[in-house]
Amino acid sequence: MSRPAHLNPVLILVVAAGGAVGTLARYGLSTAIPSRGGWPLSTLVENLVGAFLLGLLLEALVRAGDETPRRRLVRLGAGTGVLGGFTTFSTFALEVEHLLATGASGAALGYFAASLIGGFLTCLAGITLAAGRHRRRTQAVPIDPNQDPGQDTGQDTGQDTGKDSDQGATSVRRRDGERS
Repeated sequence: MSRPAHLNPVLILVVAAGGAVGTLARYGLSTAIPSRGGWPLSTLVENLVGAFLLGLLLEALVRAGDETPRRRLVRLGAGTGVLGGFTTFSTFALEVEHLLATGASGAALGYFAASLIGGFLTCLAGITLAAGRHRRRTQAVPIDPNQDPGQDTGQDTGQDTGKDSDQGATSVRRRDGERS
């Protein structure tokens, strides 16, 4: 029986190291993007970029197949660690509260809505990008390099090409190396 992930010292170290990297990146971005008129622009950018990258990463990992030890390290190190340290819900909540406390309720509402709606949309964009990339990579391509990639082999349409496997029917492979 294997040890649960939250008790595995290696996985804890991977998450901690990733969190340190993500936190430093957030600090760097926060100092590079100043607040404009009390609007916490840097936190908004960090959370939107983080949502996009998290959608991209997790969709790519899901489409890669079952979780392997290596994929688990990537998910925990890059997803939980780096992107968890890069994004910040606590700062977002504190900034909304600060805007409300200073009487800027319109700015607070706009910031709140931009963060939630923008986070959802950027995450969806990351998922869509990863899904499209996976779809392009797994499309059938001919094994014969002299064969026109657009040439109809009859396999996709179900048409009979007049050849079977003993007569040299063209087999195809997906770009991920699997044959079909």
